[in-house]
Amino acid sequence: MTQSPEWNLLSRTCPSRTSLARIANKWTAMVVIALGAGRLRFGDLRTTVDGISGKVLTETLRDLERDGLIRRQAFAEIPPRVEYELTPLGQTLHAPLQALGAWALEHTAEVLVARESYDSDQ
Repeated sequence: MTQSPEWNLLSRTCPSRTSLARIANKWTAMVVIALGAGRLRFGDLRTTVDGISGKVLTETLRDLERDGLIRRQAFAEIPPRVEYELTPLGQTLHAPLQALGAWALEHTAEVLVARESYDSDQ
């Protein structure tokens, strides 16, 4: 039986760092939160995640698919239809990112006050 390696997020050579960098990306978090409601088409995702460009959304979706967090399903129709949904692994990420989003909404006013105070002291 092989023993699983000891991952250390603080080590520069640990592959877990790439996963953390991916999920810490604001667009990744927003796409995962959006897909938590269910399967969406590209255009619907782009509308839901306000402000994301088509290029960045495409790159984000490819990265998430590569990491096994989303599933892309293409339908042989005219016009072509492609839908995206969270995989079981992606669903495990949804709750923590949803919690971070809720924290951001809950503490927005406090953060804005802190920024204003900091900026006025500089």
